[in-house]
Amino acid sequence: MNQTVHTTGGDRRLWAFVLGVIAVTIGVLLHLPMFWMGRDIGFHMVGMPMDPGMIAGMYLIIAGVGVAAYGLLPRNLSEQMAASSRLAVSAPEDAPLSWAHWRLMGVLVIALVIDIMKPASLGFTIPGMIDEYGVPRATVSLVPFVALIGTVIGSFVWGIVADIYGRKASILLSAVMFVGTSICGAMPSLAWNIGMCFMMGAAAGGMLPVTYALLAEMMPSRHRGWSLVLVGGLGAVGGYAAASLIAAWLEPIFSWRILWLANLPSGLMLVMLGAFIPESAKFLMARGRHDEAQKVMKRFGSTMHRVAPDDPVARRDAGSAPAGRLFTAKLAALSLTAICWGLVNFGLLLWLPVELIARGYSMEVSSRLLAASAVIALPTVFVVAWIYHAWSTKKSLLAAIVMTLIGLAGVLWLALSDHASPVLPVALLIVGSNGIIAMLLPYCAESFPLRIRGRATGWVAACSKLGGVIAQALAIMAIVPTLAASALMIAAPMALSFLLVARFGRETRGADLRDLDPEGHVFDKAGL
Repeated sequence: MNQTVHTTGGDRRLWAFVLGVIAVTIGVLLHLPMFWMGRDIGFHMVGMPMDPGMIAGMYLIIAGVGVAAYGLLPRNLSEQMAASSRLAVSAPEDAPLSWAHWRLMGVLVIALVIDIMKPASLGFTIPGMIDEYGVPRATVSLVPFVALIGTVIGSFVWGIVADIYGRKASILLSAVMFVGTSICGAMPSLAWNIGMCFMMGAAAGGMLPVTYALLAEMMPSRHRGWSLVLVGGLGAVGGYAAASLIAAWLEPIFSWRILWLANLPSGLMLVMLGAFIPESAKFLMARGRHDEAQKVMKRFGSTMHRVAPDDPVARRDAGSAPAGRLFTAKLAALSLTAICWGLVNFGLLLWLPVELIARGYSMEVSSRLLAASAVIALPTVFVVAWIYHAWSTKKSLLAAIVMTLIGLAGVLWLALSDHASPVLPVALLIVGSNGIIAMLLPYCAESFPLRIRGRATGWVAACSKLGGVIAQALAIMAIVPTLAASALMIAAPMALSFLLVARFGRETRGADLRDLDPEGHVFDKAGL
């Protein structure tokens, strides 16, 4: 609780945040009575009029998010942002890992599981929506399409939010929005679901880059690569496994709506986890809270440096890089890899439940299959983190691309055979795609100079969602290809991405980022 007080900037701001969370929670709870009224008809709510409690709840949610955002907003904003731009945090190259590092990694894994579970639930809700609303698949595809547009926008906007509110505060604000969007599970119309899914996507889209930014400032350089891969990989696998298990265990009882209502307890859990997430030392120092910043840096072995404003190299790094520098062959290779991953994760894997049902599997069986595949993928995350750290960063990413290509070949075999088991192809696809997303952003961050590192990583993160937008646009236009055609269409550009990464990627294993990019680390040697 003490840390939360520091984050909000005082008791008054703390109580504003708490009041906002309570208002959002009550607003969600006011939607549950009508949901429960539909228990005798399979929790179908289509056509039901919204009662006064639900309408009042929606107003409470909107007001609560605003009050919570006010509670997290720092004072003297312009001064703090100006001070923050002149500071940088770094960890000693060979500093040992402490209990504080391990605890932070564990908390951020749980946060990412909660975050990734939201978009991962989309594929499990589509069959139920088609059945309840009585609309074609193309119409229901608007739900993931709009949600993914929200994630693309969130990937850009949430970086700005993190600069204004701080790393920890932006994660807490996402959690509050997660709680509010749980009312998707009680919406009687498809249109309301579409609107709320946009909010969910916007909140979820930026959490992964913010998490990476916070972790990178806290982890020693020698441990940065594998820790980012491990946290990102466990979050991705865990999020998909959580969505799959909820679908397998609870959807047969409470219908597809339970996948959205689960945002209420998981979002509140993320709010409570905020007590264990430290604020960035750089952000604390910029706010003038030097004692708190020093405590955080001491706990994590970090040091603070002031950028030398009169240094010509520092001035050049602070300016905008030429646009042409961003669109190098290396960035094109990683961007294409990200788009292909989005086509797999937000296209093929979202279509699979519908395709499996069409092939004679029940919704429960298909959900259990995907859950089992995600559980199988879980141990491989540790292998991915180890080979990324101990073997080769570049070759590890290439190996994940190859694994995904093998999974796509398995899906093609599944589509063309009447007796093939879907377990192995789906497992390979999930293992490979999770390996790609776990390594792609850390590898990107290690491959570009400091002056364009943030923009390059943000661009690649947005491309990963752009692939999903493309896939869902096809579904909306009712031109979803067959399972075999989908596998072939994705495999071709993914094979090209393999060749491009092999040709233009760089090996970053064992190299200090200051050695990879010496001109990007120019600080005042006198420190603070």
